[in-house]
Amino acid sequence: MARAEFEAVGKRFGETVALADFTLTADDGELITVLGPSGCGKSTLLRLTAGLETLTHGRIRLDGQRIDDVPPHERNVAMVFQNYALYPHMTVRGNIEFPLRMRGVGTAERRQQAEEVAALLELGSLLERRPAQLSGGQRQRVALARALVRHPALFLLDEPLSNLDARLRLSVRQYIREMQRRLHVTTLYVTHDQTEAMTLGDRIVLIHQGHIQQVDTPVAMYERPANTFVAGFIGSPPMNLLPAEYAAGAVRVGDQQLRLSPELRQKLGQGTRHIHLGVRPEAFTAAQPPDALVGIPAADTAEILGSETLVRARIGDQQVTARLFGVAREIPPRLAAPLAQIHFFDEAGKRID
Repeated sequence: MARAEFEAVGKRFGETVALADFTLTADDGELITVLGPSGCGKSTLLRLTAGLETLTHGRIRLDGQRIDDVPPHERNVAMVFQNYALYPHMTVRGNIEFPLRMRGVGTAERRQQAEEVAALLELGSLLERRPAQLSGGQRQRVALARALVRHPALFLLDEPLSNLDARLRLSVRQYIREMQRRLHVTTLYVTHDQTEAMTLGDRIVLIHQGHIQQVDTPVAMYERPANTFVAGFIGSPPMNLLPAEYAAGAVRVGDQQLRLSPELRQKLGQGTRHIHLGVRPEAFTAAQPPDALVGIPAADTAEILGSETLVRARIGDQQVTARLFGVAREIPPRLAAPLAQIHFFDEAGKRID
């Protein structure tokens, strides 16, 4: 398929920076999920790639060839929008065939290619229906089929599941991943949903206010967040972030003091400094290891969710969330997070390893 390269790509709307120096390489056949809150620049990235917006600066290459100065219809890029954008007066067949008709493909070949991609997405029995006769999940699959029938080098998906209910999101998400792996098409998938990003992506690009915060595999981003924004965005419930003070080789949080390893003390240096501790809710247990951050559960704050129980606790004057797996019949009087599972961030929010 294709290798997509973004070199210091930026976009301004007047004085507003929508995307700043976005640099990334998507390898051939890779599915990259672009994650971030609303307004962070995710959709702008796709629109720049598709040619629906012009770059303020930077370059976009596809298999080594610049495409940012090429007309949209010549980029060999296909995009699926959040609202499906199907033609209501056309049948499913007509919608799927439309890109081929615009390129002058003959009737017989159009029909054959449309039926092949419809079979891939299990739409064969729906070809003569119109969009109004389809469910939301079926409409989304038609939108996918219309994009795939062009055999694009690069596939762009802009929050394609946001209009579907939870059950349909799961089934269509599975379709997309299976289809992408089967076709080995390089894909950028924009979402604000971390579950989609974690389950679909070979790698995740997390953006905040137009800037890349971290590019990594889902597991690495969860286990080693680059900064406090990533730590608080990835994970449900999010990581607990606690202000702390480092001095004389130890960290003080509330009335607790934690002794650090020689390696970590060396990185933190001499003197006194403010830092942040990050603790995943699932790091807390009823066990009491010798080196641990201890929280005291508050009364009547347990949320039993069936497979897990969320417990609110206090560390000093800070409230934290602990996640206990299973139904907690009794809440332990103390919950502890081992020092080995605590993340350290400097005053600016950057990870300290």
